[in-house]
Amino acid sequence: MKQHIFLLAAMAALGVVSSDRDQSIGAESAQVSSAMSFFVSSTGSKTANLGGLRGADKICQGLASAVGLGSKTWHAYLSAERDSDNGNKPTDARSRIGTGPWSNAKGVVVAKNLDELHARKGDADLFLDERGQRVPGQWPNSPKPNAHHILTGSTADGRVMAGKTCNDWTSDAKDQQAQVGHSDGLGPGGDPAGRYAVWNSSHENGSCADTAPRGGGGRIYCFATK
Repeated sequence: MKQHIFLLAAMAALGVVSSDRDQSIGAESAQVSSAMSFFVSSTGSKTANLGGLRGADKICQGLASAVGLGSKTWHAYLSAERDSDNGNKPTDARSRIGTGPWSNAKGVVVAKNLDELHARKGDADLFLDERGQRVPGQWPNSPKPNAHHILTGSTADGRVMAGKTCNDWTSDAKDQQAQVGHSDGLGPGGDPAGRYAVWNSSHENGSCADTAPRGGGGRIYCFATK
């Protein structure tokens, strides 16, 4: 009887050790790659007032810090018509993010350089958030609500689109719009055609006052500049 009780206790202990080991392995596999230099923000803003470019950069820096990569310098991929840090001159999103290469949270290269970045299409499996999660969109069995509209204020080649930056990311006006891209490269019904595929410049959103309608979530792209 005593031997039977001892055997059960030993098996239970082994099960606990095995469980702890499995949990440890699971946690390790979920870790973000130290090579990450690009992500879609996992959180968004109700309006397009992000506190300007500086405020948007702080959002990126904070999210990166939360996953242990705050030692890198992070910038939001946003264009502005009047940038106070650039003598109130226009600033293109492509000029804010370094020269590449950039990798996502799983360590997969998104693009090697600026030309390759702006030639590619959106991709739900590549354009991940800082935790390595896919952004809800038009891809099969995606969770709701759709949040694949990413604020950029930019043209497809990464340059400022006049009148589509919500007053340089300081406005929540109902009569202004922001240019957005599709992180998954898909339109209604999963349509990958034409402008729907463009990750940084698909169309304008509903308004600067509310980023949610039509598939938005007030999210931004973040890049490590160095």
